[in-house]
Amino acid sequence: MDLGLKDRVYVVTGATRGLGNASARELLADGAKVIITGRDEKTVAEAAAALGPNAHGVAVDNADPAASASLVAAARERFGGFDGILISVGGPAPGFAADNTDEQWQSAFESVFLGAVRLARAAAAELAEGGVIGFVLSTSVYEPIAGLTISNGLRPGLAGFAKSLSDELGPRGIRVVGVLPGRIGTDRMRQLDGLSPDPEATRAANESRIPLRRYGTPEEFGRAAAFLLSPAASYLTGVMVPVDGGARRGF
Repeated sequence: MDLGLKDRVYVVTGATRGLGNASARELLADGAKVIITGRDEKTVAEAAAALGPNAHGVAVDNADPAASASLVAAARERFGGFDGILISVGGPAPGFAADNTDEQWQSAFESVFLGAVRLARAAAAELAEGGVIGFVLSTSVYEPIAGLTISNGLRPGLAGFAKSLSDELGPRGIRVVGVLPGRIGTDRMRQLDGLSPDPEATRAANESRIPLRRYGTPEEFGRAAAFLLSPAASYLTGVMVPVDGGARRGF
């Protein structure tokens, strides 16, 4: 299936590794060009070089109020503009309600929530008809995940923002989608499993609750994200799509 990605341009934040990087790889594989971001200049440059000549790296922090303007300027300068953005940020600090500090909440709010809102607003002002704004969220949008209280608090609010944005931008022909990873085999998931006394037993127990009986791969997530960002998904907007191997119990 031709996704219609050839020569389209996407900004993918948090793309030096993990789900953002996997999504950028899949976009590039189908002929798109990408601007990728990360906090560290050297790491971003190395990641862009590894992705190939159609990738360009920009070192920005999503929490920086100037990040959105920097990315819009970079996309204009490098590729003449962009057709969509995938807003992916690192997961907030794990912990329970009694443990997470005000500083952890504030840091996560600035990056995960407010940073994403700023990026989406900047993209909305720049995109033309056929553009798309995607958010990498979490299945915590639908049901809380034990030990991830900050994520449980912020992700559903961001999903609500995304839904509101889809209503506002729909008349302009701009789509807004959310991609909700479940348990995907990333460094972040290995770190979370490693917080338990027996990581292997924890993973086995988690996999037993997933109908496909395994964690997903970053590539599987990336392919789903690339489809949702593509013209092939031109009538999908305002939706939150779980990529979780069937773990979500609702429809």
